[in-house]
Amino acid sequence: MKEHILPAIRLTLVCLVFFCGIYTLIVLGIAQLTNSKGKGEIIIENGKKYYANVGQKFTNDEYFRSRPSAVDYNAAGAAGSNKGPANPDYLKTVRQRIDTFLIHNPGIDKADIPSDLVTASGAGLDPHISVQGASIQVKRVAHVRGISESQLQQLVAQNTEKPLLGLFGTERVNVLRLNIALDKLK
Repeated sequence: MKEHILPAIRLTLVCLVFFCGIYTLIVLGIAQLTNSKGKGEIIIENGKKYYANVGQKFTNDEYFRSRPSAVDYNAAGAAGSNKGPANPDYLKTVRQRIDTFLIHNPGIDKADIPSDLVTASGAGLDPHISVQGASIQVKRVAHVRGISESQLQQLVAQNTEKPLLGLFGTERVNVLRLNIALDKLK
């Protein structure tokens, strides 16, 4: 037994030093090579600082809405709801989100609502929605702002991010960037 415990303790200590120290310093060093020095992608608009890689809360009908957040968009406590898809509390929350969406977007069929607009992401801070999620909100935003739907569809297309290297992920729209571009249309 002694012959197994000592190597296990040594491996644990080596892994502890490597992953808590050396690996962390390597990642920090690589982050320092970016423009924001590892502090995320910062957008300054009208004197306010926003993080483009953290979901923002938009509830006004003149803006495109973000994906729901299980942590109310608090970046200090990223987390999901940890409730399974059959959990009654979770289902109640999703139904409430669907009802709220339908109130603010009349004329939309319940079946047409993309799931990303009524379910929170794993971290609760996803800054992106699907292209379908943005497109289904165009009618509401166009009506409230008095802008043509075709102009907004074009704005959505301009703010659509392609999959990484054309292979990984899906097309998506950063809601903060889209709403900033929307404000610039005035």
